[in-house]
Amino acid sequence: MKALIQRVSTAAVRVENKIVGQINKGFVVLLGITHNDTKKEALFVADKIANLRVFEDDNEKMNLSLKNVNGSALVISQFTLYGDARKGRRPSFTEAARPEKAIPLYEFFIKEMKKQNIPVESGEFGAHMNVEIHNSGPVTIMIEKNHV
Repeated sequence: MKALIQRVSTAAVRVENKIVGQINKGFVVLLGITHNDTKKEALFVADKIANLRVFEDDNEKMNLSLKNVNGSALVISQFTLYGDARKGRRPSFTEAARPEKAIPLYEFFIKEMKKQNIPVESGEFGAHMNVEIHNSGPVTIMIEKNHV
């Protein structure tokens, strides 16, 4: 499982010109799921994101978590995180999980973030989405948890 997170001041996701998810201060989470991911990987990534200390404290040090700042998460499914462009000019997406595997884990991940008292908005799995991100900092971090 891969999660590319961006610290944002605001973010929104639109499907067919309609806003389906919108947050203020928090993280946009672009979530990629591969074939052998399980709930174990989703739990690890959700906990890591909820507690990752990349928000500034009173001394301007990145020392506060999403929980500490009462931030929100906008979670977007992102199979292209598993794109492999090492050969040729067209990426291969064979490492991305099929929807029948990915959708339940995507939904489980969102539920786990909510269990950590993080307000969560989301995109629409499989839809063409336009994501508006106001990256704060900028701060962008990749989190990976491989199946063990």
